[in-house]
Amino acid sequence: MSIWWSLHLRCEAASVPLARRLLLGTMETAGVDPDISYDLSVALTEACANAVEHGGTRSGGVSPEAYRVTAYLDGEKCRIEVTDSGPGFTGSPAARPARHDAEHGRGLCLIEELADHVHIDNKPDRSGAVVSFDKMLKWRENTPLVTAS
Repeated sequence: MSIWWSLHLRCEAASVPLARRLLLGTMETAGVDPDISYDLSVALTEACANAVEHGGTRSGGVSPEAYRVTAYLDGEKCRIEVTDSGPGFTGSPAARPARHDAEHGRGLCLIEELADHVHIDNKPDRSGAVVSFDKMLKWRENTPLVTAS
C-alpha cells in the first residue's frame, strides 16, 4: 500500500492542527498503530510550528505566505517533509540541544527523538528550510488495507 499527500499551508498557527489532523486521519484509515501515529503527529506538529515561526518571513520582511507539508506512507515506512520559504538555517542545520530552562528550541531535538531518521537542511538555492523525517510503521491487527495487498 502506498499513500501520499501534499498540502500548501499559510504560515499561520491555525494551519498546524490541520496538518496534524490530516496525518492522524490518514494513518487511522490505513491502520497504523496508534503509538506510531502519535509520535509522527507530534513530530509533524513541531516541524510545522518551526515553519510558521521561522519560515514565515524572509529578510526584509517579505512574507512568502505558505509552507508545504508532504507525507508518504509507503510499505513499512512513513516519510514526512516540511519545506518553508524563509531565510533557512544559519550555520549547521543540525538539531542543537536546548537549555533545560528554555521556552523554545526543543522542536528539532524532539523530532529526532520521535523519528527513526531525520534530515535537516536548507533548500539547494537557500530559499528556505527543509525538515524531513521517517519512521518505520507498525500496523493494527486485521487492518484491511494491509491484509488486502
